[in-house]
Amino acid sequence: MPGRLAFRGMRRRLGSSGLTITPLALGTMTWGHAVDRHDAADHLAAFVDAGCSLVDTAYGYGGGDAETILGSLLGSRVPRDEVLLCSKAGISRESGDRVVDVSRRTLMSQLDTSLRRLGTDHVDLWLVHTWSDDAPLAETLSALEWAASTGRARYVGVSNYNGWQTARAFSLLEQSRVPLVVNEIEYSLVERSPEVEVVGAAVALGVGLLAWSPLGRGVLTGKYRSGTPAGSRGASADFPGFAERFLGADARSVADAVTTAARGLQCRPAEVALAWVRDRPGVGAPVVGVRTEAQLRSALASLDLVLPPEIIAALDDVSAG
Repeated sequence: MPGRLAFRGMRRRLGSSGLTITPLALGTMTWGHAVDRHDAADHLAAFVDAGCSLVDTAYGYGGGDAETILGSLLGSRVPRDEVLLCSKAGISRESGDRVVDVSRRTLMSQLDTSLRRLGTDHVDLWLVHTWSDDAPLAETLSALEWAASTGRARYVGVSNYNGWQTARAFSLLEQSRVPLVVNEIEYSLVERSPEVEVVGAAVALGVGLLAWSPLGRGVLTGKYRSGTPAGSRGASADFPGFAERFLGADARSVADAVTTAARGLQCRPAEVALAWVRDRPGVGAPVVGVRTEAQLRSALASLDLVLPPEIIAALDDVSAG
């Protein structure tokens, strides 16, 4: 098939670190509500059977249910040593409200809670979930140093940091000889703002990027072209307004271009969108969350797709700005 090349089983280094990953990560943000334990087990097993390993979760996902479900599957459904665990701390929900706390005390407490839920003594990647001005950066980063020095985390990083924040965090951790290996950011054909600062900083410093919501919150699959379908994340009470920012005319034009490219390549739009972000400078892997087996198959199929240069140029042009 045109544009096909086997990426399955291939691994790439995350930034300039020694950590190697397959170029697709499985997200668990919907585990515990949209995805129950049974479906999560099937998704995880199929993901690992396909040769992939990086599973992304967080202390706050599903009020802790995502980590608990994942922990119950490690060892029982898939071997722990075949999974690279990435978790995050600093965001939680209290009485339905989003709470950001990146103080040393809270981050340390949340990591220990995450390890208990996951049933393991360490995670492979541990990230500060977001930036906050309410705690000094040096204090926040001291929790990363502690996690690395105690063996609770093999590698550490940040999430949702902009360019200067990434550079500052990198330099402070470098003084303690603790490498900042990753910044997990929203990045897709309809969210290219990381290219203004973040991508350049990451490439220059050797910090890898994980791209969350690489399908533009579902918009790039084409399912929102005729409205918001029932059962989608955009229609879910758990994620109010999730896809709303990408439902305008500009994003619709990008989604149409992705659909046209997919038709020409005889694949699904999601495969095109994932392959595009996967191969952007600095990106280690897109992080994709799935609700169904069909969505997982589509995500895994993207590993076998290489976009022709003319398709990349056309998508770059229609999504620019």
